[in-house]
Amino acid sequence: MFSKDIGIDLGTANVLIHVKGKGIVLNEPSVVALDRSNGRVLAVGEEARRMIGRTPGNIAAIRPLKDGVIADFDVTEQMLRSFINKLNVKGFLSKPRILICCPTNITSVEKKAIREAAEKSGGKTVYLEEEPKVAAVGAGMDIYQPYGNMVIDIGGGTTDVAVISMGDIVTSCSVKMAGDKFDNEILNYIKREYKLLIGERTAEDIKVNVGTVFEHSRHDTMEIRGRDLVTGLPRTITISSEEIEHALREPINSIVQAAKSVLEQTPPELSADIIDRGIFLTGGGALLHGLDTLMMEQLKVPVFVAEDPMRCVAIGTGIMLDNIDRTRMRSK
Repeated sequence: MFSKDIGIDLGTANVLIHVKGKGIVLNEPSVVALDRSNGRVLAVGEEARRMIGRTPGNIAAIRPLKDGVIADFDVTEQMLRSFINKLNVKGFLSKPRILICCPTNITSVEKKAIREAAEKSGGKTVYLEEEPKVAAVGAGMDIYQPYGNMVIDIGGGTTDVAVISMGDIVTSCSVKMAGDKFDNEILNYIKREYKLLIGERTAEDIKVNVGTVFEHSRHDTMEIRGRDLVTGLPRTITISSEEIEHALREPINSIVQAAKSVLEQTPPELSADIIDRGIFLTGGGALLHGLDTLMMEQLKVPVFVAEDPMRCVAIGTGIMLDNIDRTRMRSK
């Protein structure tokens, strides 16, 4: 009869939805397959992701979010509506309240676009909350105490670094360097070194299966296939962890620098707390092999990977919805 409150982690790579009382009920890629001729949506989520790089000319598999913000408003709205309808959370006479997350340094126009997309897809009241804050809650931190908590949330499009105390962000930084950029660097490295063209999905498989960012910490190899840029024919090569470490050095350094700049702006009392409590890594990028070790070496502070980094933001939305009055969230 009554609608349920829902929390949405609207990510560049994945959309996760938390329904109050049920937990995380949806985890699908942020991909939509469209018919170019009439703009009709053919598939969303996992079904659409399988089509990336494999569609005929009249079908486009697109990602409507770029760098953590909406790149294609209409398609994002259709994707959200499709996901929400699938969950059957609307009541007989009421619409659900929605808590949706956004990166820290986005403009008011980008915030308005995210809010409007959620409203048009079926939300009654829409609350916007900053991603690192929600990720910290999902990682198990009590952000409402007068202690410094630091979180580095590495998603698909952006990496958000924030120091949080008393329920709010004290210092933060957002860089457009995250999972998608890592895939792109791997793709370009193979193109440059081997004259071999591979797709986005292959680049992601390499990152997951043999990738590392800490020198000499992994020694795996993987066979990959692609199109030879010289002959135009299919070819197979073997790629190693050492090569991926080299390919990812530059983008990872950008994230390390962002973390350093946030630490430099942090008040000394909170810095002391961070030395005691450590830094938590959340988001899919936190699973990158050797990242916690590299961060610890560079920042001279304990670094931990959250228990379930990919689902931290979605778990956090659930906790915040349960304490909606305490969190002082703004619906306007």
